[in-house]
Amino acid sequence: MFGTLTDSFTNAIKKIRFHDDDKALSKALNELKKNLLKADVNHKVVKELIQKVQIRTKEKGIGKDQFLEALRETLNELLEVGGNKGFVFAPNPPTVILMTGLQGSGKTTTTGKLATYLKNKGKKVLIVAADLQRLAAVEQLRQITSAIEVELYEDEATKNPVEVVKAALKYADSKIFDVVLIDTAGRLAIDDELMDELKAVKDAAKPDEIFYVADSLTGQDAVRTATTFKEKIGIDGVILSKYDGDAKGGVALGLSSQVQVPLRFIGMGEKMEDLEVFLPERIVNRLMGFGDIEGLAEKTANVIDEKQAKKLTKKIQKGKFNFNDFLEQMESMKKMGSMSSIMGMIPGMGNMSKAIKDFDFENSGELKNIKAMVSSMTKKEREDPDLLNNSRKQRIAKGCGMDLVEINRMIKQFKNAGKMAKKFSGKNGMKQLQSMMGQAGGPGGMGGLPR
Repeated sequence: MFGTLTDSFTNAIKKIRFHDDDKALSKALNELKKNLLKADVNHKVVKELIQKVQIRTKEKGIGKDQFLEALRETLNELLEVGGNKGFVFAPNPPTVILMTGLQGSGKTTTTGKLATYLKNKGKKVLIVAADLQRLAAVEQLRQITSAIEVELYEDEATKNPVEVVKAALKYADSKIFDVVLIDTAGRLAIDDELMDELKAVKDAAKPDEIFYVADSLTGQDAVRTATTFKEKIGIDGVILSKYDGDAKGGVALGLSSQVQVPLRFIGMGEKMEDLEVFLPERIVNRLMGFGDIEGLAEKTANVIDEKQAKKLTKKIQKGKFNFNDFLEQMESMKKMGSMSSIMGMIPGMGNMSKAIKDFDFENSGELKNIKAMVSSMTKKEREDPDLLNNSRKQRIAKGCGMDLVEINRMIKQFKNAGKMAKKFSGKNGMKQLQSMMGQAGGPGGMGGLPR
């Protein structure tokens, strides 16, 4: 997710090889400055960051570790502007959130993603269709809420969003919803008519918080429009949409400090699960290539049942992992969102996220072949891969329309994966995995740097 920015920090850190080397520090800072500006980080933000890192590194004594620590501290300060983080629930439900943004920013899709995030946390969510300006907005919400199985409140009898919102809130109280997400109207540009409507809706809804959805593909314009919305309507947080399509990614680094409003979530994929909480400390770790194990654990907990996970771990440890287990895990992984995002959370695997940016669990040719192969097996064969002798493999090959060589290759890959999983599922599994990653170059190619 932060590939370009992580590369910028990695390249700068590599410039410092010896202690007390002023020239190396200057080269590292120049490299960092150049790359951050290329990544579309605001020039004032870059200037402030470079100055602070330089001062702090010299205070600690020039060296790779000191430079790294100074960079980490400065990035934390840059992203930490106070205010709420992630999603904060009101003391008395329902928590009412006003979703605002310009037309085309991804506001309606982001509302669906936020609802999915909350639903995965066990919350009862109501989405309110209060964007009555754009003809397709209500229909889009119908499709989204149907897909994610969240209730939609709409009223085709009126064109007044204030009436819709008032009625929706009464309905939410009567049906005991935990969260109400109100999708409001947008425009192609900020104008008085839009602001007057939003103010009226805001007065009617009395929201606990107002989120502004900013299109990351608009770069620094996203900062300017967020600032204008803050001044005119008031916002409590920004959600960056379409971040996976932003090759530069620098807007995420300076947005909070420039707008003085916390960045709360980032949308980084097309699926409804592709929304991530923006927590400064965790994001800094990912920017530095150290991953986000806590975030990965939370994401996993949302889609994988704890009892099932323990049961699966025991099977893996005994070497009993079978094809049914494999298919179950594939279905769970699909619910976790984009593969590149998952890889970015694993220490040392950040660089791999670029290589698999477009990997799609549902449309992967390899996984389709594996599913076809497993579908051609008997129940006993799925449960016990050791039963697969040559005659059985030939029957399976005919059943799924593949040749025997391909079947043998996939079965071998499956068994190797099972062996690898067994190796890393023991008490020292994580240490072994981190050691292996360190030998492969460590976080973003920074093997050996302190964690």
